[in-house]
This record gives sequence, structure tokens and C-alpha cells, in this order.
Amino acid sequence: MLTTPPLPPTFTPTYRPVPPGPLAGPLQLLPVNADVMAVHTATGAHVGSLKKLGGVWKFKAMGYDAAGRMEPGHGPLTEQHNMAFAAIDEAEVSARLLGALGSAG
Repeated sequence: MLTTPPLPPTFTPTYRPVPPGPLAGPLQLLPVNADVMAVHTATGAHVGSLKKLGGVWKFKAMGYDAAGRMEPGHGPLTEQHNMAFAAIDEAEVSARLLGALGSAG
């Protein structure tokens, strides 16, 4: 479960291709249900989800093609697909995902 309480989003979630370049951090998490958290950039771009699988939270990268169709396992955080987290902590998730990418945030 969350170690920090979720705040209302300060952005409008978007579901379309993310342009090349650094991602706007910090990443923000939006609860979908008890076992899924949507992962968005600070500007609202959806870049994946955290899913609780077997007691471990795993990041599932998501991208979108030019027509706006979802592409699971793709997008700007493809290399972090399946990164595991013991707990949901927004600051840790953002630091690890963006740190692995080399983005500032």
C-alpha cells in the first residue's frame, strides 16, 4: 500500500505518444485499484503502471503509437519494464525510474 498519501493530480492525464527527450519529473502515481497505480510524468503523460503481482509491485512500461493506440512494454521507460518495488513510495518510484533513464526530476 502507499507509504505516502496520494494527492489530487496537479496535471491532466494524457494518453498519447511522449516526445523524445527528458521526462518531466517527478513522476506521479494515480490509484486505479488496490493492485494497480498509473504512472504519469509531471506534465501528465502516461508512461506505465505499477501492478502488484505476488506481493511485489512491478513497473509495466506503456507507450502509444502515432494513432494513440496503447503499446504495452513500450514508451520512454521501456528499459525499466518489470522493475520491482517492495512498496509504493512516489519519491522512490520516481527516483529509480527516472534515475535509470538518466532524466532529471
